[in-house]
Amino acid sequence: MRTHHQHREGEACFECGCCRSIGRRDFMTVVGAGALAAHSMLSQLATAAPAGDPAEPARARIRAVFVRPETDRYWMGWPGASYDIQARQADYTKLMTDAAKKEDIDLQVTQEPLADASAMNALIAECTQDPPDGVILIVMSLNAGWQETNRFVTERPKDLPTIVFSPMGTSFTGHLQATRNQAKTLVGATQKIEWLAEAIHLLKTNVAMKTSRLLIVNGNNTEEKVLDVIGTTLRYIPLTRWEEGLKSIGDTDEMKQLAVDLAKRAKAVREPSEQDIFKAAKNYFVAKKLMADERCDGISLNCLGLVGSRRIDAPPCIAWMLLNDEGSVGCCECDWNSAIALRLCALLAGRPGFMQDPCPNTVAGTLMGAHCSSPTRLRGFDQEPEPVILRSHSESAIGVSPQVIWPIGEPVTVIDFDGPGKLILGTGKVVANIETPPAGGCRTSVELEMDDVADPRDCKGFHQPFIYGRLDRLFEQYCQLSGIEVVPIA
Repeated sequence: MRTHHQHREGEACFECGCCRSIGRRDFMTVVGAGALAAHSMLSQLATAAPAGDPAEPARARIRAVFVRPETDRYWMGWPGASYDIQARQADYTKLMTDAAKKEDIDLQVTQEPLADASAMNALIAECTQDPPDGVILIVMSLNAGWQETNRFVTERPKDLPTIVFSPMGTSFTGHLQATRNQAKTLVGATQKIEWLAEAIHLLKTNVAMKTSRLLIVNGNNTEEKVLDVIGTTLRYIPLTRWEEGLKSIGDTDEMKQLAVDLAKRAKAVREPSEQDIFKAAKNYFVAKKLMADERCDGISLNCLGLVGSRRIDAPPCIAWMLLNDEGSVGCCECDWNSAIALRLCALLAGRPGFMQDPCPNTVAGTLMGAHCSSPTRLRGFDQEPEPVILRSHSESAIGVSPQVIWPIGEPVTVIDFDGPGKLILGTGKVVANIETPPAGGCRTSVELEMDDVADPRDCKGFHQPFIYGRLDRLFEQYCQLSGIEVVPIA
């Protein structure tokens, strides 16, 4: 068994148990029980758990304006006389309004165009006196409006996330330089006007990360801290709360049924007994109860400390699988960098991430990642799960851990936070699932062929979530809008 948590280079040893006394667009409609709809009993159990949901945060408030001349028709110059100004503005409005309804945000659209400096001054004053959670500027003219758009980006409150949308026909290369690389400014220049829905989703995610609360169960103290830049709150409670929760929750019919359904759902059950599966299922209800008590959206536990000292009968691997599959966060080893990465996966990409221990394969030049818990709904919370085999926890040979079979040949995105203001980002594809035994390590073991990585030993980070799909542009856009630095994985 591991005896020490691996730290990132230069990171103070604060979170790990061995050194103290001791995480896409349809997410909001499919999280929780609904994510398990393919298995109706699991869906019912998620609802029946003695928990409930965290307190609802205030609705995000987004402002949208149109920057163009006050005219009914253009003559010469792009976007041209054939460009129906009113029809296109109606299209943009509908796209944003529909997306806002889906995301449950408060969208305020000003239909009267911002046509001059006076109108832009009024918007800047409004955003300074009563800042919204984000602004979308829709540029609708090639030669009129860029000066005022650029001025808004320069003079707005510096922490105000701003999206500049420039549909095809409203900008050349030169027009887009002044807004390039500006803090918390994302430029969406595209012919696909449907991207406006993505813009709404990105702003919603920015707000949702700031209002997220993650529970860290470790040590002896109860405290909170708000992370810089990303804004997520970490809620710390003593490790004994988990043990007390296990003792006080009792055995219920819902736990027994969940254990039965887990076994039925599995492709195979190897080492675990029925009692092992029941104890593993019980952990899920304890996690839900603690999250509800502390109004948190996810949980991370010093599980290795508890298992290593034989203070619990089963590690929480299956509970973490279920939580991540339903859009919450179940994170190992009190690693809050990974916890906020998993939360971001769920909110931004609408699918879970697989927190793993990175193992470079220097012979093949690939990156192997292994851990005791992987989610199964890799393609999305509303998609069918991947095959899972119920195994024992390999390091202790007790409890239940999922061995999830990842789809070979599919693209994968790899992320990791290096503190709340920096995101490590890379891509690759799945080339193998690794069996344990004969290999050592954890039950879910996935091998990736990384893109643009000459030596896998150069891959930065630890516990980097693997995420199904090629999503690097999506994460880059979120980081640009949120003021988070992106660094390549190698």
